[in-house]
Amino acid sequence: MSRPRAGAPRKEDPATRERAAAGLFVAATAPVSGRSGRGEAPARRVLGVFDSGVGGLTVVARLRQELPGVDLVYLGDTARLPYGTKSPATVARYTRRNVAFLVERGVDGVVVACNSASAMALEGLEAPVPVWGVIEPGARAAALASRGRIGVLATASTVASGAYPRAVARIRPDLEVAQQACPLFVPLVEEGWIDDPVSEAIARRYLEPLLARGVDTLVLGCTHYPLLAPLLRRVVGEEVRLVDSAQTVSAVVAAEFGAEPGGSGSLRLLVTDCGPGFERLARRIVGDELDLELVDVPAREASGERQER
Repeated sequence: MSRPRAGAPRKEDPATRERAAAGLFVAATAPVSGRSGRGEAPARRVLGVFDSGVGGLTVVARLRQELPGVDLVYLGDTARLPYGTKSPATVARYTRRNVAFLVERGVDGVVVACNSASAMALEGLEAPVPVWGVIEPGARAAALASRGRIGVLATASTVASGAYPRAVARIRPDLEVAQQACPLFVPLVEEGWIDDPVSEAIARRYLEPLLARGVDTLVLGCTHYPLLAPLLRRVVGEEVRLVDSAQTVSAVVAAEFGAEPGGSGSLRLLVTDCGPGFERLARRIVGDELDLELVDVPAREASGERQER
């Protein structure tokens, strides 16, 4: 089969979608889990990762370093980007669908590589596999590093949820936590404006109140934000510790999910929409020749989700 041209992701077969929607998907078209047949060598376990866009690939890049033998399946829900401006009920609904979608494709665990989803949707989430969010690992790393004042850069919904201050308080209630919503960062990253004068001017505007309060540790509370780390470092200087949520969650997942012996794990990239910006940034992050696969996440009726009232 020929590789799709750049900007033209392969589309999932409709029959495959129907099986997945009915909960009957057993990796019929492109096996991701590798349940082996009789007499075959045991296949590697598979780890699913999802985010609303390209930012979650920063987690994927870290996981490939931490767990080189594990197969990874990434779902970028780019058709509904960004999550950070959505209501908690909507983000929770998207998260349930995405987790179910990955489980139906045979993954053995799911990393919710989205701070907004981790903040608003993990409580009460039921899944037949382990699920990791990014809030607790980032909060713990910041609490252990801080000398007294932590700043959090995050989406508006993550800030409104209060998830980071609560998580830090459980670890070190003596710390002060100041938050700053940065609604323009995600679209700037998705546009590829990672090291641009406009992006730096906006970053200085966002960081001014945090620096005025004397924060010594800064949490990059969205998995898009590590892509802005060099720019943010220029703004805050060398004295402020940057905590990368992609790095911290990857270390936790690696310790709990466990490594696979030998070999090099595969990477499968699924997206619900794809523009040239996603492909360009994805290649920059994961460094591979990309084979994007366009998928439809089942609607709630198809996946058995009840109508919300």
